[in-house]
Amino acid sequence: MKLAGQALIREIDRYAIDELGIASAELMTRAAGHIAAAAAELLPRGGGRVAVFCGSGNNGGDGMAAAALLLRRGLDVRVFLVTPRGRMSADTSEMERRLSGFGVVPEEFDGGERVREFAASCDVIIDAIFGVGVRDELTGGALEAVRLINSSGAGVVAADMPSGVETDTGRICGEAARADITVTFSLAKPGHFLPPGCLYCGEVRVCDIGVPGDVISAAASKLFTVGAGDITLPARARDTHKGDYGRGVIFAGSVGCTGAPALAARAASRTGAGLVYVCVPRSVYGIVAAKCDVEMVFPLECAEDGGLSENAPREAADRIARCDAVLAGPGLGTGENVKKLIFELLTRSKMPLILDADGINVLAGNIDILKKATCPVVLTPHDGEFSRLTGGEHSGDRLGAAVDFAVRYGCILVLKGYHTITALPDGCAYINTTGGPALAKGGSGDVLAGIILSLAGQGFPLKDAALSAVYLHGAAGDMCADRYGEYGVTATDIIEALPETLKRHTRGQDGAPRGDTA
Repeated sequence: MKLAGQALIREIDRYAIDELGIASAELMTRAAGHIAAAAAELLPRGGGRVAVFCGSGNNGGDGMAAAALLLRRGLDVRVFLVTPRGRMSADTSEMERRLSGFGVVPEEFDGGERVREFAASCDVIIDAIFGVGVRDELTGGALEAVRLINSSGAGVVAADMPSGVETDTGRICGEAARADITVTFSLAKPGHFLPPGCLYCGEVRVCDIGVPGDVISAAASKLFTVGAGDITLPARARDTHKGDYGRGVIFAGSVGCTGAPALAARAASRTGAGLVYVCVPRSVYGIVAAKCDVEMVFPLECAEDGGLSENAPREAADRIARCDAVLAGPGLGTGENVKKLIFELLTRSKMPLILDADGINVLAGNIDILKKATCPVVLTPHDGEFSRLTGGEHSGDRLGAAVDFAVRYGCILVLKGYHTITALPDGCAYINTTGGPALAKGGSGDVLAGIILSLAGQGFPLKDAALSAVYLHGAAGDMCADRYGEYGVTATDIIEALPETLKRHTRGQDGAPRGDTA
């Protein structure tokens, strides 16, 4: 699903008003209809009491128009103006005028006891203070109003965006209103899906307010979500064999980290890789080999500390000669010989290279090596690894930081976390919508890395391999959470859920070519 940041949605509205001649008040009235309808759903049968908190911008106009519609139904409605009346937009002033026809004048919000008592008695509160316009930390009356909304116990409908959630980043501007339903218009916004802001939105409804569909379709956005129906794997032709489905090689493992290579390897096998090779230091060869029934495990020469020897790059070159994709890093350690191996893979390999865990950590302080890569690269850091890699924080804008990194270094960045972000070198980014607390367990990232390796080795375009892997990994985690609850899921459970997850996302036997993921 395409997303619109603050600048794009304002351009869409401007085009509809200035170029197509759609009256702005008409767009506002239609928006209000959706807001009022959502509020009505939360009201008790036979009536109810509603408080509408409005700002002086157009979001406040949406709220006032919604209040008028609810008054027409005979409901007990009061409207509170949270920001200065002198800053009121022309359309909001018009909606205030129409509201006065019902005998209601927006009251200046003072946070006093009478307002608090009314809010506490309400069945529904409409938050129409800022919408997509908030950028700075909430202060003064706006902060008081948000706190009042959150403490009221009423059902909450947010107009466009809960007040206090930054539209383009999902950042919380100090505090934010917590909505049960967020009604947004024309296109969803990044903040509806990016944490922590997405946790304040409740159910997000994208509503049509009369902007023509071709205008919305033509709107140039580089931001998308990946959700139900976006990932469909092709059926496999019947006359195929293991050689048709890719050879993947994994460089992973060290003393004390023997689970990571086995988890990545088993995940690769479970997602359809034809052949999976696992290369580990000889010091842990026996342990890893015992964990792998289907995958082929090979020992690499060890140094005295049990880690990789200085001959690792040469041995790696022999192993990857006939492979289709490479994964390096899970549990591999961060010694000098590991760094040499990763640098060698980056600057001499031609096939897709997935770097996870220690494969990323050894790049810290040497990040420019990515600009010399001779192969397509996917990096899969969590926030801590990403911070070490970049040497700094992302100031609450994970999306912007991920996109900047992918563009600067010409790689695919999978920034793991709730609603994982996959950023591409062309500046596009995709927010995943599967997965949750069930994935918050050691080994989960190794499973994801193995799935990406598998799909890349099978010939999926690397973008599709990354996006599909992230989605399927999360969907398998969700399936496990349904079965076992969020506490008891392990990485092994996720692997075991992969076959059923893939089955649910595979087309019928139509002989379609590989790599056409939607």
